[in-house]
Amino acid sequence: MTIFPLPAFQDNYIWIIQDKDSSGIWAVDPGKADVVLNYCHEHKKTLVGILITHHHKDHTGGVAELKQYSNCLVYGPEHLSELVTHPVNENDRVQVFSKTFTVIATPGHTLDHLCYFSDQESPILFSGDTLFKGGCGRIMEGTPEQMLTAMAKISNLPNDTLIYSTHEYTLANYRFALSIEPDNKELIESNNASQQLRLEEKPTLPTKLCLEKKTNPFLRSHIEALKIHAAQQLNEKPASNPIAAFSQVRRAKDSFS
Repeated sequence: MTIFPLPAFQDNYIWIIQDKDSSGIWAVDPGKADVVLNYCHEHKKTLVGILITHHHKDHTGGVAELKQYSNCLVYGPEHLSELVTHPVNENDRVQVFSKTFTVIATPGHTLDHLCYFSDQESPILFSGDTLFKGGCGRIMEGTPEQMLTAMAKISNLPNDTLIYSTHEYTLANYRFALSIEPDNKELIESNNASQQLRLEEKPTLPTKLCLEKKTNPFLRSHIEALKIHAAQQLNEKPASNPIAAFSQVRRAKDSFS
């Protein structure tokens, strides 16, 4: 099985899952149908399945046309009844070629957000807009408590998990991360490597969970020095409990320029 991105819009990635023994492919969060259809036509592939992480149009906008074109399976949040053929919730399982993915509910960015995790052979997580390299999604519908719970769920996955998120936000995320952890050596090194990848017009994704634990402020909001810097950016006192501390880091990022 191989996984690779098809760029869409300004900074989206539609992840394609391809098996060497099959002419079929799966697509994760296909916001644009033509991007996937063009790939299928060019490489003589057939779309057999879609995974949806949440309802935002840049993740679902191409689903209806793709489903009409290929009559494929569509897994995603149950309220998307016009798009989804197989609604899924926490702990449900999805078979994608030889891999079985477990659904992880991660409300926060949206209330319906799902991630898809497989620990067969090398662990894989399709994280949608929950966790990015160096960042996390804006809290648009959920609460800081929900998003912190989502971070904890992801943190508990194996350290070698490869994380496939759906936006190329890494350099912007790292600018903020460096503002609150300027002496983090792993962060500095990863930023330099990511800068070089973007100069070469290559994706900075996937990322590994072990790297995120060392560099991503939203998996590190318990660290005292980081909390102090985030609070200073907001002209506030450092929060005294984990949820409030996470909220401060998220709000500091929201107002960061």
